[in-house]
Amino acid sequence: MRAPLQIDRSTVRRFLLKVQQLTEENPNPSGSGEQGGEEASALELIRTLGAVQIDPVAAVTGNQHLALSARSAGYRQEHLSRLLAQNRVFEYFANAACVIPMEDYAIFEPTRARLRSQLAGPLHELGDVVKQVKDRLRAEGPLPSRAFRSEKRVHGYWDAAAEVPKTKATSLALNLLLDTGELRVVARQGTERYFHLAELTIEESLLNQAREMDLETAGQALTDKYIRAYRIIDARDPRLGWRKTTAAERRRDVQTRLEAGRLVALSISGLPDVYYVGPEDAEALRDLQLQKESADEPGPVRFLPPLDNLLWRRERVADLFDFEYKWEIYTPEAKRRYGYYAMPILDGEHLIGRMDPRLDRKNKLLTVQLLQLEEGYESSPDRLYRIWEGLQSFAARHGAAEVRVERTMPEGVMLLSRFQN
Repeated sequence: MRAPLQIDRSTVRRFLLKVQQLTEENPNPSGSGEQGGEEASALELIRTLGAVQIDPVAAVTGNQHLALSARSAGYRQEHLSRLLAQNRVFEYFANAACVIPMEDYAIFEPTRARLRSQLAGPLHELGDVVKQVKDRLRAEGPLPSRAFRSEKRVHGYWDAAAEVPKTKATSLALNLLLDTGELRVVARQGTERYFHLAELTIEESLLNQAREMDLETAGQALTDKYIRAYRIIDARDPRLGWRKTTAAERRRDVQTRLEAGRLVALSISGLPDVYYVGPEDAEALRDLQLQKESADEPGPVRFLPPLDNLLWRRERVADLFDFEYKWEIYTPEAKRRYGYYAMPILDGEHLIGRMDPRLDRKNKLLTVQLLQLEEGYESSPDRLYRIWEGLQSFAARHGAAEVRVERTMPEGVMLLSRFQN
């Protein structure tokens, strides 16, 4: 077992930003211009990240699109739509609901198997409805939830505690079948999902691989994928391996990998807790520390969505970036500090504040309800101008021709207003 690698926080930050594609001036352009080049570029980005979290809340657009466009100047929403339609990606549970490269389908079998067992009872109770849903999809092809009429109301995912059931039986059946992997989302129109049978939309070789791979092998492969996605992990993370495990099991798995040389411990300056990386990433960290590069050179300011890959482990964000982030969507409005969709602002290797946007597509207007900068951030005119350039770029990327900043924190940042039209 190797001794812990002594490393400084700046190097770890720079490494993490680099592998998460958040350091390039014009990151991951939209492809070669050849037919399909744009989708190929988007797919390669998803492969690099491992998975991208999906969320329908859209102050600007969905989390998945914001995360990809923060890294790729040429990314467009239709690229992901085409990848989904071409069965090159699938949606399933990783960090939460995520879009994942299709080649990883088999290793998620432990999750599907667990949910098949867990949801067998509810599916049995909806037996006739489940058969109706499957028969219609087999006969008609992809359908949205609204295509299924149902007079019967049941307690579903969102009204389980309600006194009166409000969920259509067909809607619950669709969600249960989606969770067990019998159905998958094959298209999206806005927030509306179109469902189809997995057996009719996934290559037979992948289905066979999922059936034939034993669950322990698949589970270890899933943990490998988790490590490749996070790159810097800790044994305290309850999501470790994207599997339902106890704290003791997680510690044991990390220790086994450590002893086998499949993980390397990091002793990060100023941090009491141990982090871990794969052996290849440990070498990359060592090389990066020797290079003494700086990520503080002026570059593009980026705005990261609340469920961005960089933010998946909030404790890690606090440790490495000295930045406390909470998504306030579930915080009562009166208690919110920064806004329900406040997006962290990335400048170089630092998270410097938050931006709470609203997009008015009809009027092509991006309204920043709050632009907040952290204490100690030097808001020089040059830096403020780069923030303004970042806002203009963000707005243009999402179809807005005008940016309006309503409020800043601290108030002195109102100097930003000089750049407004």
